[in-house]
Amino acid sequence: MTPAERLASLLTLPPPDVIGWRRREPVAGAEFIKQAGRWQAAFAAHPGQRFALYFQDSLSFAAALFGVWQAGKQAWLPGDLTPASRQALASRVDGFAGDAPPPPELAPVEPASAPAVADRLLDVEAQQLVVFTSGSTGQPQALPKRLRQLFDEITALEQAFGATAPGAAVLASVSHQHVYGLLFRVLWPLATGRALQAQSLVVLEDLVELTPPGARAVLIASPAHLSRLPLVENVALDQVFSSGAPLPDAALPDCLRVFGRAPIEVYGSSETGGVAWRQRNPGAPVHWQALPGVEWRIEDEGLCLRSPHLDETGWMVSADRAAAVEGGFELRGRADRIVKIAEKRVSLTAVEAALRASPLLADLRLVPLTEPREQLGVVAVPSEAGWQLHDAQGKRALAEALRACLADVVERVALPRRFRFLPELPFNTQGKSTQARLGQEFDPRRPALRAIQPTEGGQDLTLFIDPALPQFEGHFPEHPILAGVVQLEWAEMFGRERFGITGEFAGMEALKFQRVITPDRLVTLSLTWAPGKLGFRYHSAQGQHASGRLLFATP
Repeated sequence: MTPAERLASLLTLPPPDVIGWRRREPVAGAEFIKQAGRWQAAFAAHPGQRFALYFQDSLSFAAALFGVWQAGKQAWLPGDLTPASRQALASRVDGFAGDAPPPPELAPVEPASAPAVADRLLDVEAQQLVVFTSGSTGQPQALPKRLRQLFDEITALEQAFGATAPGAAVLASVSHQHVYGLLFRVLWPLATGRALQAQSLVVLEDLVELTPPGARAVLIASPAHLSRLPLVENVALDQVFSSGAPLPDAALPDCLRVFGRAPIEVYGSSETGGVAWRQRNPGAPVHWQALPGVEWRIEDEGLCLRSPHLDETGWMVSADRAAAVEGGFELRGRADRIVKIAEKRVSLTAVEAALRASPLLADLRLVPLTEPREQLGVVAVPSEAGWQLHDAQGKRALAEALRACLADVVERVALPRRFRFLPELPFNTQGKSTQARLGQEFDPRRPALRAIQPTEGGQDLTLFIDPALPQFEGHFPEHPILAGVVQLEWAEMFGRERFGITGEFAGMEALKFQRVITPDRLVTLSLTWAPGKLGFRYHSAQGQHASGRLLFATP
């Protein structure tokens, strides 16, 4: 039986003794089938056809997902539950199932008391999944998928990678609410008999607790996670996967040090599914190799694809430029993107290329902004030379030097007006620099993040306390200090971003304010995370300023 066939008949087959784990507790296959049957009965009894699913626990999510499918209904997967996503979902689906508050105007669906019995195979040609994601545009997009597209991709993944991790448990730091996590974290283990860990890995130290006793493991990770590895070596994993965004070259040495091998990088998107892979071990080729069943060709520098993971059987023109090389292809960046700034047509591709050519930058993303007017923002990681200019002459001098690089590319009226300089690009929990996440960096209430240093069980963030921060207004005019409530807000904000905390704030403990924080200085925010507790400590050359723990409810 192929992995695709096993998924189509999952709820009709004899269940395995153990289908997965919740931390150190095994979950029986029979209990999973029973829970999926309860969801099947609930969705079958509901008059609606479309249901949004949002769970933190991957086994609970999988039970609800197969319950929807077995009931012949359609599952919608929002990548987040921001106010914009909630509002958009409310007009498109008929119900909500999950462990988060439902969108407005949607009553939650609860599993039935008695399970239904699955008496048929799933219809693989049915369009029973809609991926509802903002992607790189910032606007939610509904991408429908046939079950065949998903299940055939799992067969291809097992053909390509199954031999590298026979029988290994599957752990993940990425969410199953996105296609990458859905495929690798949920469907792949269910289709191949691998144990599925229901809880997310937040920091690498969680491996000990989340790996089943005596088992080997594979890690499904994001570039954001692999770019912040702790100072450890020889972590025992059969394999590490990375997808969702490009893995920075700078992350490879740490991956080799920690894991002893480079991650398997998978290239694809929500629209195309998996396309190709590479593993940049020392001496290995750096080009991309197509996944089994995927065909590709180059037309006018554009990458064209034909794949069973697509709904159409013909060739699809992707949004990426590429060049053919022996054994595969190389990616050459995104196809040209045009926006209007001050009524002028601006090629984002040309602007990015010109800025990347500057020795002052190591990486960047462009952000078209609409408030207070249409303008172009730049979120950038300066090079060593860029930071030297920044520190010697200020942020404005670095921004002006970068604008000068664009004199022959963009008319003056459309030049980028806002710059945010960071030690690394911001990513969401899926490892993507989405427009929504990048746009948050232009919030004037955010402190400037100057450095990030991994620590044992946490991270140290170096913040520049800019006198222009609006939090200083009125607090106090003659002797400005940073209010304690602002320090708590920053600890929670950075904690959620750095550790993927999703639970609701539930309280504080051991709170101490020892020394005021005044403007125009560097302060280190040390964060540590254990389940339910975010430890924080503000300190600087002056000594310790504040410390405590923020408590979060389990989602």
